[in-house]
Amino acid sequence: MTPMTVTLSDVAREAGVSLATASRAINGSANRTVRPDLREKVLDAARRLRYSPDANAQAMARGRTTALGLIVHDIADPYFSTIASGVTSAAERAGLVVTLASTERDGDRELAFVELMQRQRARAIILAGGRTADEEANARLSSALEEYRSRGGGVAAVGQPLLGVDTVTIENQRATGELASRLHALGYRRFGVLAGPEGHLTAEARFEGLRDGLAGLGVEIDDAHVVRGPFTRDGGFEGMRTLLGRSADGTCPVDAVFAVNDVMAVGAMAAARAAGLSVPDDVAIAGFDDILTLRDIVPSLTTIRLPLADIGVMATELALAPPRDEPRVVPVDGQVIVRDSTPRRS
Repeated sequence: MTPMTVTLSDVAREAGVSLATASRAINGSANRTVRPDLREKVLDAARRLRYSPDANAQAMARGRTTALGLIVHDIADPYFSTIASGVTSAAERAGLVVTLASTERDGDRELAFVELMQRQRARAIILAGGRTADEEANARLSSALEEYRSRGGGVAAVGQPLLGVDTVTIENQRATGELASRLHALGYRRFGVLAGPEGHLTAEARFEGLRDGLAGLGVEIDDAHVVRGPFTRDGGFEGMRTLLGRSADGTCPVDAVFAVNDVMAVGAMAAARAAGLSVPDDVAIAGFDDILTLRDIVPSLTTIRLPLADIGVMATELALAPPRDEPRVVPVDGQVIVRDSTPRRS
């Protein structure tokens, strides 16, 4: 092996330590030191392998950057923009400037942004958005984040704890299980679901929570009343049109429709009106997130409230905190808010 081919991973393997420990031993760290005996093992391994440290990695590890990278799935979605407001507030208090990237829910773009922020020596990276069931894509992203962390960067995520980093995770299933109970108590028995994209773990968890909660109350959701589609307003609009089209007589085939996020619910309300139906007289509708734009929606939308700005603050604090050997998982619960879109059925 020549000096040009030796990587920090090689040194860590030779010394019998983690990549993060090897990085802290060689590059230094603004937040954490390495035991003297471990540091000496790493340095001995580096000398044997003739490893040359990366000057940029050392600069990042010693906290010389003032940028925090925030990567979201869709900045036009109020869910993400409100989380971003919390990240920005917390970053400003820490003396950092936020660099924002929107992936448009493209996994390759997300990975490319992580690599770009590593090259730009960002102090920390926050990824906001649910994961998919694509294990290979998750593994590639996890590997890139581990490389970034090994160079001294901090990382946190909002979503499922699948990337090996500190994560703020939403209790989606528990919340929609509670929503199922509340809607059932209001008299609803026939449900449709705008279930979001296939394989999106947040969408799946929200759907499963509602389905399982209703099943426990003796109510089954007909597969014909479950419509998949994009996590967007237009996805909700088209999904509702599809659901209404499955009725032979032009009436709504269900009493209530649950959309797995609020922007889809807003699209569903518009589609119902376009079809000449009244919300909630002809069909009740509920969402998830309690985005700020719901203040202007008529009728007011039943939903599950998340403290979105606070979630952004929590994620920032995790990303900037001293690293630990095991990733931290911070659960956040939602609160069911019943409004005019789901009145009690007579």
